[in-house]
Amino acid sequence: MAEYHQNQRKEISGQLRLVLGGLGLGLALLIAVAAVLKPSPYLLGTHQQLGLPPCSFLVLFGIPCPTCGMTTAWAFLMHGLLVKALQANTGGVLLAVLAMAAAPWLTISAVRGRWLLWKPNGTVVGYMSILILAVTLIQWGLRLFGK
Repeated sequence: MAEYHQNQRKEISGQLRLVLGGLGLGLALLIAVAAVLKPSPYLLGTHQQLGLPPCSFLVLFGIPCPTCGMTTAWAFLMHGLLVKALQANTGGVLLAVLAMAAAPWLTISAVRGRWLLWKPNGTVVGYMSILILAVTLIQWGLRLFGK
């Protein structure tokens, strides 16, 4: 508990505040873009509405890459279609949920000049990253070999 209060009082430097604010607003922008996209019924390819090309991995090798369906997952999630989002890319859903939590947290922390609720640490970030990567790769493997 003492560490919690110590983190609350510790001020964030001006330069880091700019970075955190930029990250928070950037994540909010990604969420807003996902909200206006029409999710592809094919569970991938939604990113092409942004003028981006089809997945190079899919074009070259004829199989989806591990991140295929992430933009679609975000779009489905923003439209309230959780099951479709999970079908499109479960790792993408985890990233979207993390972004929805991180955007206001980073922005508020930047504005306040001190961490809201808790100060992040490398261990938590590392475990979250490993979890999202593992979920993404497991779903990819199931797509490739589970048919």
